[in-house]
Amino acid sequence: MILLKDCLRVVRPGGADLAGVDVLVEKNRITRIAKGLKAPEGAETIDASGLVVAPGLVNTHHHFYQTLTRNVPAVQDAKLFDWLVYLYEVWKGVDEEAVYWSSMLAMAELAKTGCTLSTDHHYLYPRGFKDDIPKLQFEAAAKIGLRFAPTRGSMSRSRKDGGLPPDSVVQDEDFILAHCEETIRKFHDPAEDAMRKVALAPCSPFSVSEKSMRDAAELARRHGVRLHTHLAETKDEDDFCVQTLGRRPLKVMEDCGFVGPDVWYAHGIFFNDEELDLLARTKTGVAHCPSSNMRLGSGICRVREMLDRGIPVGLAVDGSASNDSSDMLGEARQALLLQRVRYGSAGVTAKEVWGIATEGGAKVLGYDKVGRVEEGWIADLALFDVMKMEYAGALSDPSAALLFSGYDHGAEHVIANGEFIVRDRRLVGADEEEIRRNADLASRRLLEKAGVS
Repeated sequence: MILLKDCLRVVRPGGADLAGVDVLVEKNRITRIAKGLKAPEGAETIDASGLVVAPGLVNTHHHFYQTLTRNVPAVQDAKLFDWLVYLYEVWKGVDEEAVYWSSMLAMAELAKTGCTLSTDHHYLYPRGFKDDIPKLQFEAAAKIGLRFAPTRGSMSRSRKDGGLPPDSVVQDEDFILAHCEETIRKFHDPAEDAMRKVALAPCSPFSVSEKSMRDAAELARRHGVRLHTHLAETKDEDDFCVQTLGRRPLKVMEDCGFVGPDVWYAHGIFFNDEELDLLARTKTGVAHCPSSNMRLGSGICRVREMLDRGIPVGLAVDGSASNDSSDMLGEARQALLLQRVRYGSAGVTAKEVWGIATEGGAKVLGYDKVGRVEEGWIADLALFDVMKMEYAGALSDPSAALLFSGYDHGAEHVIANGEFIVRDRRLVGADEEEIRRNADLASRRLLEKAGVS
């Protein structure tokens, strides 16, 4: 049991924040929120009088392996397709060590910035692997303590078929389907409080065939898991789909049965008005990736209009080679500011951004009791210390201060499933120096193998 005593603020995106309350966590649930609670016998008490207590942040799109290729000079200024073509020649060398340590690194960064639930879109399956990639990732998630709902991604269209990647990282579509089903059987937990879920995620309309998209949708629905893909990220993608498939990207997805309340897309920048209406009618979700979209110059997602239409929206850091970090609180700040570039000073409010970054993302990933500090809800919590110089003068609204002010986005404590995974700003279950050292070694090996200095 954990008692958070005298919370400075409890973030509640759907209503007024709470001040001065206590929050009691028993097992993996929030059981009481009230003033003046007495600590039950055996409970650990945390003085939260200087802390903002928020729902754990939720990351709805990522590529963990890309943490090993951050800041590569040759593609610091490239747009998406050129960026991909160059980096595929590096990523084709990804091995078991690279998968494990990049997953550890990405999840460690996420956890330390307040994230308690993440997905990962791993679509890269280089030939010659001796271990199972989902297994390696779930092992890393268990070590960090993160609630993990990754996708079994896939690519089947290589350069010779009109795609972008080399042959060595794509797979036969029958094999993809069989391994997707095996991954669901091994790892997917449908429980409300599951620490492990699986979704299926063909990479994009230009990386697999339409048949593969349809097969993935059929298989996912047979097993009750969710569906994910990249969509409407760049003008190049629009042009590719129109020229090679005869339709815009969302129409291709609709024809493949790849829309609905069990589907979410990454990016969604180039949807037109009619397509936004379709997303609203079908309750198809979008993972908003502001930093990546800015980094690659892709454009600005129409989040304001999506929210107004009732489209499910979550927040995401995207790949760490296009962001180049896994900073969830920083991503929330970017989401706040970028919408205002497009829509003006009131384009999106701090409350709305907190909602996108917490409950909005949890629902996109298929969790109905994650994302609120509410009695009966799962105890995934991020505690931020605002009694620091950078927040001085900003505490008339402490929860908004975390987005408008500050520069150190580290959480003081993070609780996932009722257990501390970050305590006093340090990981509980893993050695941060070991992660740094091994991830850096894996990165150097990968870059040297590709001849990148």
